[in-house]
Amino acid sequence: MPTPTRPTIGWIGAGRMGYEMAARLAKGGADVLVWNRTRAKAEPLAQYGAKVASALPELAARDIVFCMVAAWKDVQQVIGELLSGKAQPRMVIECSSISLEGSAELRALLARRGIAYLAAPVSGNAKVIKAGKLTFVCSGPRASFDEALPYLKMIGPSASYVGEAELARIVKICHNVFLGVVAQSLAEVTVLAQKAGVPRHAFLEFLNQSVMGSMFTRYKTPAFVNLDFKVTFTPELLRKDLDLGLDAGRRFEVPMPLASATRDLIQSMMGRGMREEDFATLLLQQAEASGLQLQPENVEVKDGLS
Repeated sequence: MPTPTRPTIGWIGAGRMGYEMAARLAKGGADVLVWNRTRAKAEPLAQYGAKVASALPELAARDIVFCMVAAWKDVQQVIGELLSGKAQPRMVIECSSISLEGSAELRALLARRGIAYLAAPVSGNAKVIKAGKLTFVCSGPRASFDEALPYLKMIGPSASYVGEAELARIVKICHNVFLGVVAQSLAEVTVLAQKAGVPRHAFLEFLNQSVMGSMFTRYKTPAFVNLDFKVTFTPELLRKDLDLGLDAGRRFEVPMPLASATRDLIQSMMGRGMREEDFATLLLQQAEASGLQLQPENVEVKDGLS
């Protein structure tokens, strides 16, 4: 019997996240054609076997097209350009963090063209992707999820199917609201412990080994201890997701006082010019509000990813 032909893959977006995700697909042997607005950012993917498109509509001839861009306005632009010609993919897998309404609008647009749509937002960042620990949450037709699963697992080990339509979007929104609230809470208790006389590395060593420790607290420990805030996720992007969460709370009539307070603290950071730093700099804002001037502790600590 002839060997079934493997689907060809198109990839839109080679930013911090998109680049590493596309790289794992290419390293896994997938036939990947990548487009990025700034071509030079995508060109290094050729070393892993990916091809780089000169124009976005070239990707429309691919079987499955992934999209990983910054925001809904970017999704609208790139999908519109993708479908500007006669060719069209069989499936679009959209991995960006966008609203429920935006995702539903995209699903309707693609349905009119007969294109299957899988909402597949992710949990993680570029370093998490490199460590092979990115996770997907997916919603849409079950058959589309089943077809996409081998490619999702090339990128990360876990892909959860949560149902039809836009359910993956509400899961990702809830996830990122929790991210913000936990980061602020971690900053508060770390500063409290330090102001009482406990070194940050000692407090976080205990926390990470307790039942309250998590992959997230371990991952952020090097930044909190040594103030090495490599950018993984900016306050501006976190504010966007908190706004999405608060909008969903109003829509479903769920009070979200902690999310609201955290959103205000993120806004305070941005008002002070801290827009493009890593969101873990919430620690610095909390310390300043507590009368502390933090210094790196210069202690070697692990991030839990390796």
